[in-house]
Amino acid sequence: MDSTQLSWIANFLWGIADDVLRDLYVRGKYRDVILPMVVLRRLDAVLEPTKKAVLDMKVSLDKAKIANQDAALRQAAGQAFYNTSKFTLRDLKARSTQQQLKADFEAYLDGFSPNVQDILENFEFRNQIPKLSKADALGTLIEKFLSSQIDLSPAGLDNHGMGTVFEELVRRFNEENNEEAGEHWTPRDAVKLMAKLIFLPIAKQIESGTYLLYDGACGTGGMLTVAEETLQDLAKSHKKEVATHLYGQEINAETYAICKADLLVKGDGEAADNIVGGPEHSTLSNDAFPSRDFDFMLSNPPYGKSWATDQERMGGKKGIKDPRFVIEHAGDPEYSLITRSSDGQMLFLANMISKMKTATKLGSRIAEVHNGSSLFTGDAGQGESNIRRWIIESDWLESIIALPLNMFYNTGIATYIWVLTNRKPKHRRGKVQLIDATTWFKPLRKNLGKKNCELSEDDITRICDSFLKFEETEQSKIFANEAFGYWKVTVDRPLRIKGADSDRAYAAKELKALKETGQRDESAPPVIRKVHKKGAAADPLRGLVSVTIDGKPAVVEYEPDPELRDTEQIPLLEPGGIDAFLEREVLPHAQDAWYDPESVKIGYEVSFTRYFYKPQPLRSLEAIRADIVSLEKETEGLLAEIIGGSK
Repeated sequence: MDSTQLSWIANFLWGIADDVLRDLYVRGKYRDVILPMVVLRRLDAVLEPTKKAVLDMKVSLDKAKIANQDAALRQAAGQAFYNTSKFTLRDLKARSTQQQLKADFEAYLDGFSPNVQDILENFEFRNQIPKLSKADALGTLIEKFLSSQIDLSPAGLDNHGMGTVFEELVRRFNEENNEEAGEHWTPRDAVKLMAKLIFLPIAKQIESGTYLLYDGACGTGGMLTVAEETLQDLAKSHKKEVATHLYGQEINAETYAICKADLLVKGDGEAADNIVGGPEHSTLSNDAFPSRDFDFMLSNPPYGKSWATDQERMGGKKGIKDPRFVIEHAGDPEYSLITRSSDGQMLFLANMISKMKTATKLGSRIAEVHNGSSLFTGDAGQGESNIRRWIIESDWLESIIALPLNMFYNTGIATYIWVLTNRKPKHRRGKVQLIDATTWFKPLRKNLGKKNCELSEDDITRICDSFLKFEETEQSKIFANEAFGYWKVTVDRPLRIKGADSDRAYAAKELKALKETGQRDESAPPVIRKVHKKGAAADPLRGLVSVTIDGKPAVVEYEPDPELRDTEQIPLLEPGGIDAFLEREVLPHAQDAWYDPESVKIGYEVSFTRYFYKPQPLRSLEAIRADIVSLEKETEGLLAEIIGGSK
């Protein structure tokens, strides 16, 4: 069936909402009725040929007192779902009263298999029935869906066509509700780009076989289905046969129901069973696939959203022991990836990394969308920085692509695609590519919420070409992994108190009293807190200073003054390291400064602004002067007119 016919069917179904629901629901709520009804009509039509076989099987199973009937009833239906009620939707058309229709329709819904019940429950569709019945709209709604003008049975509309129609309806409803769409639905142009970024680099290496795809924040499932289509097309173009299995998890009940329903109406019952969701199924605190690993993963997790509730469920920040978020790295057996509770987006990335395949030729590839805070939020040693450090030091990060502003429906902020793999090709090892694609877009004729532009096919191709070529250009920069790392160094200076004795060390209690009551004086001698044993080597830059006490040489440590404490962020690629930096930048201004090597922390951040900043040239004096003269001519006599007019 061509796109024109599919568009006509989608328009017809869209029109039912205006015909039947206009006076009952605001437009933003049409989907609460139309989407589940589309699902019901499709499933009803699919099950019609085997209805009698299912009812006969149900009678036999009940007579034999078999409790677990699901597998047998699925087999009788020839599908991954079934309905054991005596009704079909056509049977319900002839009900004489709304009361009878309501009772029979509810009995019809109750007859569906558990997986369909799950969809209806998360759609909260049963909550709509009293309203529809009271307004005498339920019968009209059923009649519209049974219209001879459209045929939603497999004979009239194959699985692919049905999926296309359903996804088109989902897209339209999301655009109607654009203020919330971005939370659960990623624009198709961004999804296409992400899919190509994970598949194109290994297109020639794909072999015939089975591949697992995963999205830990799957929303309505668009990323999974687009990724599946992209993989199938690539495999076909290379004359390979691949089977794909989709897995997803989604906390929002309605979008989870849409995702699962979409797979069911397309005839992919197995994939529908692999979608887990609802409010109790948070990816962070209740991982649905703890023992699974996947070949390809892509996601658009929520950003700027608190995960405090998840954190409490997991035992609080200090009580979390989840191996996805507390790992071994850099010699630390309890290296923490736990981020601030106000934003959990980076934890979704850590979750995906924990599911990478390690024993296959292709390993795993990941594409995930983040906002700008994931590039730099978090100080050295904190969760966000630790995640960046873990990823980059493990050499998994291939590229970060900056997308155009206003790409998404409910936010105009900057967004970025992170591309990761644990099988970097040789020419990419030890390096990260940054791509500035902020100017590659096509304006929309009409804004969709805050989305005012999209990636055309040419734009997607340009980004992918830049990624695959891996060359330095104005929009593509390549850096060594270490270029993003830095040492966070705490620089101390000695406490100087007027009248302090420079020939002895002070005890802890004495030091406390000095700080509280003593008068600081830059000309006073430093306060000593420790005198080392004879033979200790002096190292002033590390706080071990050679002095004379009672006429004898000694090595001492001074008490640091917290009011003079400062921190320096020193690049890992700094020639000569920390010492050279401090000798050049700090000691000329503070000769008594030192640092404690034990307090040094390593952090990582990525600054697109620094790498792609283009300074605007200053205007010439002649141009500025010409503007001033022009303004003076325009306003000449204006003051006189104002004053004269006020008389």
